[in-house]
Amino acid sequence: MQSTLSPRLLACGAALLLALIILTGIATADRATWLMEVTPVIIVVPLLWATVQRYPLTPLLYVLIFFHAVILIVGGMYTYAKVPVGFEVQSWLGLDRNPYDKLGHFFQGLVPALAAREILLRGAIVRGRRMLAFIVCCTALAISALYELIEWWAALALGQGADDFLGTQGDPWDTQSDMFCALLGALFTVVVLGKWHSRQIARLRR
Repeated sequence: MQSTLSPRLLACGAALLLALIILTGIATADRATWLMEVTPVIIVVPLLWATVQRYPLTPLLYVLIFFHAVILIVGGMYTYAKVPVGFEVQSWLGLDRNPYDKLGHFFQGLVPALAAREILLRGAIVRGRRMLAFIVCCTALAISALYELIEWWAALALGQGADDFLGTQGDPWDTQSDMFCALLGALFTVVVLGKWHSRQIARLRR
């Protein structure tokens, strides 16, 4: 099994994301909110492409980054509170609100946690399993907290115009539940994906 994704697969993934960004940018009803939501994708994808030769990532991390990017782009197109599939899940589960943004925050914990885990292990920065899990979860929570601060700054700058970007849907505990979902994503990385991820890192080192 190859240690990382082939250049062809990486190019296809980048092309699909670019096409999705263009299509959603044309179709969205609120281009300002769309731009705020997809900006992380616009920054991260070229950065990954530029570093693929010097620092290739594990296939697991590349694939999960791709799915996280899709979640962000779709959320940017509709705004998180109005994504159609979220309304379907809301109906199935009898929820009070569209839960699509919680999926986004789950991945906001999962993907940064996996990236932090990869950097720490490959650089031999942390060796102890428990300390590694602690730092990985703290990193994911720190990134989640930073994003909540960005949402707060957007609310101060844009006033009512930031409602779609915030996507609180009237929930006074939205910030706390967002960070809890990010923590769940980080824990999923540590508990469920850890061994699989470690095997892929070992293949990268060969």
